[in-house]
Amino acid sequence: MATMGRPRAFDRAQGVDEAMMLFWEHGYDSTSLSQLKAGIGGGITAPSFYAAFRSKEALFREVVDRYLATYGRVIDPLYDVSLSPREAIVSTLKGSARMQCADGHPKGCMVGLGVMSVCAPADVRIREPLDTARARNRAGLHACIERAIDLGDLPAGTVASTLAAVFEGFLLGISTMARDGISIEVIEGAIDRLMAVWDVQSV
Repeated sequence: MATMGRPRAFDRAQGVDEAMMLFWEHGYDSTSLSQLKAGIGGGITAPSFYAAFRSKEALFREVVDRYLATYGRVIDPLYDVSLSPREAIVSTLKGSARMQCADGHPKGCMVGLGVMSVCAPADVRIREPLDTARARNRAGLHACIERAIDLGDLPAGTVASTLAAVFEGFLLGISTMARDGISIEVIEGAIDRLMAVWDVQSV
């Protein structure tokens, strides 16, 4: 008589990755508990979900951490002082564009799109990790521009916050373009044109 094998153990790390794809595709508010339970581990029960993740909000915060530690590392060049400030910004913008347009995961940036998917005013604490991530991107751009001023690559009168906002605005806008199916070639060409803003100031 055949014996039944042990049931496959629930892979929690894989479950977080599966939840990340759902939140990334649909946003926080539009991703239901039913979708999460059905999409994690081939389907888990409500008690198993709450035992593993405690709540939808707690899972989302963990998902954001996982995203930032993986796909979100495209902004790492902003903090790489071995690159010139201009190179760091170009590498970040193009790396982010390639990631957001790639196959194998939802298009766009989870950080950029996610904040638009948290609609209720009471959900400030849910938006907090996304707000923090965007603030870090903003700070990285600002630091690159300040470094360029210190190095003499940009004139002393450059307003770092204003120039950083130009690049941040484009970085956030890549999400919409990627979702709309704009090709990576077009986006990278636009980045090359955008850098003329830097080059004009550096003359």
